[in-house]
Amino acid sequence: MIGNSITLVGNLTDAPSLRFLDNGSSIANFTVAHTERVFDKSSNEWKDGDSVYVRCGVWKSAGAENVAESLSKGSRVIVTGKLRQNNWVTDNGEKRSTLNLEVEEIGVSLRFAVATPVKASRTAQSAAPSPDPWSMPTPATAGAERPF
Repeated sequence: MIGNSITLVGNLTDAPSLRFLDNGSSIANFTVAHTERVFDKSSNEWKDGDSVYVRCGVWKSAGAENVAESLSKGSRVIVTGKLRQNNWVTDNGEKRSTLNLEVEEIGVSLRFAVATPVKASRTAQSAAPSPDPWSMPTPATAGAERPF
């Protein structure tokens, strides 16, 4: 990737909030917290360093609804995206700005957890799960007729 892309590893401070815009697009917003661990040589212990909080947004095309359904407060994630600066002027005329991460990819960190990926359906119409192509047929019982 070229430009201001970054990768961030941290924990969600709260469950993602999902909202839908008038044009039908969806966006999931959440905050990722990262606390650096530092080794204190004098005490011979690991201690928490400074924390960084990054506000993130995932659009529909990057999986906004999947993020909202899959992640919760405390989920450890790996996020890649582009930093975007939002500027605005308050009612009092003060200039304000924030940095947000426009998420391109997000995944659960497996460092301290296990996960079983389930491919999301591309259509909202299919409510029934598709049959497992890897499942084994039930063995025939003794004395049962052959199916052919």
